[in-house]
Amino acid sequence: MDTETKRYFQYIANDQSQLGADVIRIFTKVYTIDSEPVLEDVVGDDVEFYAHVVIQWGVRMQLWKRAGNVSDLGNGDMLFRDTDDYGVKEGETPVEMSEDWYVWRINEPFQHVGRLSGRNREAEIGIVISPVHIVDRMRTGKYHFVYPGFE
Repeated sequence: MDTETKRYFQYIANDQSQLGADVIRIFTKVYTIDSEPVLEDVVGDDVEFYAHVVIQWGVRMQLWKRAGNVSDLGNGDMLFRDTDDYGVKEGETPVEMSEDWYVWRINEPFQHVGRLSGRNREAEIGIVISPVHIVDRMRTGKYHFVYPGFE
């Protein structure tokens, strides 16, 4: 995303399971900077990813601003993942082999799943992410911080 384009996200919930963070969904479509799309059409677009963030921090950092309010919050079937297996020391099992992953849905308890398999492998990173990193992913398609992988 450069200065000639803009992207939209939508606040969808406050997740008490993850520090009370705001949960947003970020849409795939990129708009020209001078366009004024109908917000109902924006939220009808495909979702690129979901994330936990503190929206107010992004406002204070002047990374985004409020565009409006749409009551359609999507299907709400997002799944998040996390593990405490950060870093790999010599002789230890690599993170992709970790059996200490857990997953959850918004405002539901964490469920220890061991190794990630099936749909759990597609779960979004569940940590609370800095607004700067949200913008990075919107621009480049990936986060620019180290996080345990599983591929």
